[in-house]
Amino acid sequence: MKFLCIFLISSLAFAQQARQLQYVDFKTANASLSFDVPQKKVMGTVAYEFEVLKKKPDTIYIDAKNIRFSNVKINGKTAKWTASANALKLYKGYRRGKNKVEFRYEATPKQTMYFVKDGADDQIWTQGQGKYTSHWLPSFDDVNEKVVFNISVSLYGEYTSYTALSNGILKNIEDSVSDFRVGKHFYYKMDKPMSSYLVMVAIGKFRKWKMDSAGNTPLEFYLRHQDSAKWAPTYRYSYEMFNFLEEEIGVQYPWGIYRQVPVLDFLYAGMENTTSTIFSQDFVVDKTGFNDRTYTNVNAHELAHQWFGDLITAQSGRHHWLHEGFATYYALLAEQELFGEDHFYYELYQMAERLQQAAKTDTIPVLNEKASSLSFYQKGAWALHVLREGVGHDAFRTAVKAYLEKYAYKTVTTEDFFAETNKVSGYDTEAFRRRWLEKPGFEIEEALGLLKKNDFMGQYLELGNLQEKPFAEKKELFKNILESKEFYPVKEEVLFQMAEVPFEEKAGLVRIAMESGNLKLRQAVARTVTTIPPQFFEEYRSLMDDDSYITKEIVLNVLCSKFPDRQAHFLDASDTWVGFNDKNLRILWLALACSAKDYRPAQKEAYYAELQDYASDKYESGVRTNALANLMYLGKPDTVMMKNLVNATTHHKWQFAKFGRESIRKLLKKKGYRLYFQELLPQLTDAEQRKLEAILAES
Repeated sequence: MKFLCIFLISSLAFAQQARQLQYVDFKTANASLSFDVPQKKVMGTVAYEFEVLKKKPDTIYIDAKNIRFSNVKINGKTAKWTASANALKLYKGYRRGKNKVEFRYEATPKQTMYFVKDGADDQIWTQGQGKYTSHWLPSFDDVNEKVVFNISVSLYGEYTSYTALSNGILKNIEDSVSDFRVGKHFYYKMDKPMSSYLVMVAIGKFRKWKMDSAGNTPLEFYLRHQDSAKWAPTYRYSYEMFNFLEEEIGVQYPWGIYRQVPVLDFLYAGMENTTSTIFSQDFVVDKTGFNDRTYTNVNAHELAHQWFGDLITAQSGRHHWLHEGFATYYALLAEQELFGEDHFYYELYQMAERLQQAAKTDTIPVLNEKASSLSFYQKGAWALHVLREGVGHDAFRTAVKAYLEKYAYKTVTTEDFFAETNKVSGYDTEAFRRRWLEKPGFEIEEALGLLKKNDFMGQYLELGNLQEKPFAEKKELFKNILESKEFYPVKEEVLFQMAEVPFEEKAGLVRIAMESGNLKLRQAVARTVTTIPPQFFEEYRSLMDDDSYITKEIVLNVLCSKFPDRQAHFLDASDTWVGFNDKNLRILWLALACSAKDYRPAQKEAYYAELQDYASDKYESGVRTNALANLMYLGKPDTVMMKNLVNATTHHKWQFAKFGRESIRKLLKKKGYRLYFQELLPQLTDAEQRKLEAILAES
């Protein structure tokens, strides 16, 4: 019943907003923000200019979740108003035509605005999509209400050394001294309207790099100062992708400036706030990390959203594929420009595999607000590929350009897009709509037909059909493939098909892959050669020197497991490794060093303490997850570890909170751990106690 009540309240709220749009049009917002960081509080003044269009409504609503208001004025006079848990409600003082409402507010947001520690420093950042900006800024949860947002941010005291980012052009930075308080004020201005969920703030100790695109759009790139050496690999191809998307889409970038900033413990891979993308710190990589994990696809995806989602916005969740399907597909087109047609088709193939597998249980079609993310993103992208191939590339480009220009700064439906497509092609969009958007499942035969247009993909699919064929019958073919210049995934497939073949039979082929120097193929060897004969030991050992943090992790694990008598040698050779931002290599090393018999016994206590430290709330959730997983693997009844697991359940990042809950449940199945956790309760915060008590009560 609780969920039903929430749904009814939400539905009523959106119905109110929809009715309000008929009578009231909010035009411009000027908001000034400041923060009480220790209390995780935001304070502000806001002035909205709005127009009453027809008859005056009895009430005007501004969405505001648990926000405290004061000094509410309309057209310069004290207004009649009330505030509920969900909205500021204005009753009198407005007139037909132009109006202005001003107010002060305070909020301690439980979501959407996050106060995160960065060691001794702080970060503040926002995430509006799916959560509602109205938790930290009185605004509009209905995407159809588009407003020109101008945000100014004031920082005081120690925070004047920080950088504040928001939407639009940074018009000015001012210093001030008043009431014995030093302040720095950042003034951002937008020229065009956008939906409230795209409003952003990101505050931290950032360094800026900048350049201009080929069309003279200013591009700004931010990183923490300590990550300065990672700028080039992190933002690689940004300039090329911006120029490509602007040309391919055919509509000039609409917002005047584009900036990107990574933040700690972000909820998702990235978020396309208008002019200012926020993305996860996980994608900040050095040149070795770039070989394993890159920001390239997320970078292109969020940039494409500046057109598809920001410039035009779907009227409702039913049409959400117009955001995510387009952004996913245009990111693939950008990667095709960078990495070639084979890469493009291989990515489409991998999507098709995921979609075909998901279709066994996912019965909700794309044109449904309850569709899965996989459907909105990847089936939406596949649908666009089918449409583009059916309509023709030039006609598709013409339709997209006309669609964006006609509905710029407005909201749209799928019908709006198809109307422009129908103007340039006789392609049956109705049949396409039924097949790809309204029907559940995945049209695998149609997809395979399009994939086979690519020669590499045809060979890859044929190779997959040889899975059950005896190795002796395909050995010569495998040799030819490994020695060819074919795109690496087909060679990876050869190695995966040989995984269970005895080493003596496949040794020559494995050595061809090793001698290729290709990091992906060598990594496939690391994964698939699980029995390492003496004559191959040194070659396998050489994988420890590859420029890949993933390969290093695989190989260190395998070698320590398969050759315990030489474990000290492997650990000595890797004791300075760190790895990704999540310290995957350092944490693995510490766990292995703690468990290795007779290895540096005088330092084991310090190594264990270092692992415990990485599990604490001083670190990002990725580091903590790795540390906690390894501490659990070591199996010591460790109350410090258990306390950090409970703390994880209160984290704002749902993935980490889920990890904490599931890990506690696993431990509770072991003898004695229920008592350990019960004895922890008095040492926990109120929030931690509530989370742990709920888990303990489950069984």
